[in-house]
Amino acid sequence: MEERRSATKALGKSLIAVLDGIRQDVPPVWLMRQAGRYLPEYRAVREKAGGFLELCFNSELAAEVTLQPVRRFGFDAAILFSDILVIPLALGRDVRFMAGEGPKLDPLPDAQSLLALKDEADGAVLAPVYETVRRVRSTLDPKLTLIGFCGAPWTVATYMVAGEATSDQAPARLFAYRDPENFQRLIDRLVEASIEYLVGQLKAGADCVQIFDTWAGVLPSAEFERWSIRPTQRIVAGVRAKAPGAKIIGFPRGAGVLALAYGERTGVDAIGLDWTQDRDLARETLQRRLPVQGNVDPL
Repeated sequence: MEERRSATKALGKSLIAVLDGIRQDVPPVWLMRQAGRYLPEYRAVREKAGGFLELCFNSELAAEVTLQPVRRFGFDAAILFSDILVIPLALGRDVRFMAGEGPKLDPLPDAQSLLALKDEADGAVLAPVYETVRRVRSTLDPKLTLIGFCGAPWTVATYMVAGEATSDQAPARLFAYRDPENFQRLIDRLVEASIEYLVGQLKAGADCVQIFDTWAGVLPSAEFERWSIRPTQRIVAGVRAKAPGAKIIGFPRGAGVLALAYGERTGVDAIGLDWTQDRDLARETLQRRLPVQGNVDPL
């Protein structure tokens, strides 16, 4: 792993240089959701795959859609085409993507329902994702960065508890308030699964990884510390224990001023900011501590 990291630096990958704290004359550019429905070539592959999850687990097709936006726009990085809900699948949950409705899972509303989870993620379920990484890495320009990812435990838990996307993440928040001990058990399971998943991607050829905490912004300060910062901190430490030198980006969407604590305490190499983040905080405070990315209105 260390030998590959040294080779990565030698190739002059601009995103990795930034994560190492080296300012670039031209900042590296990549976009979240840069592969997707807006590309006609993506729509053609999606139709061929037959469904969203089928596409995620077809290594040949997933590699193709990962590479499509890089070919078209010349981005500095490719981000793996997959989904944050592959971890619940690997833990034994049924996950379905319904047209026009988003993901559907069998909900985990209480402590008893947690017994249905596997003790650890099934590596066989995740193996096609690692194969996708290998395929992309073998094709991608060596000077470009390949980004792997996972969902943060809190965000993944919101889908697992509710069984679907919700507007306010109330089911997970209520579970955490009413039964924090058992909610912690769910978070712990997701932390361990996420560590193994990210390490698997890095070993397969990802140059860095990002942790998406899409629903971090619904958490008040104390809960943000417990359910966003601490689990992310554990993932970062766990990944680096198994993949020394791993470069990790955190994205606590909607964190506001709590992004400062997140950046200071999780150990991430860079922090992604959504478009609602205060620009002065990003520029004058956060950027003095670690690299920042994003803060661009998607409109």
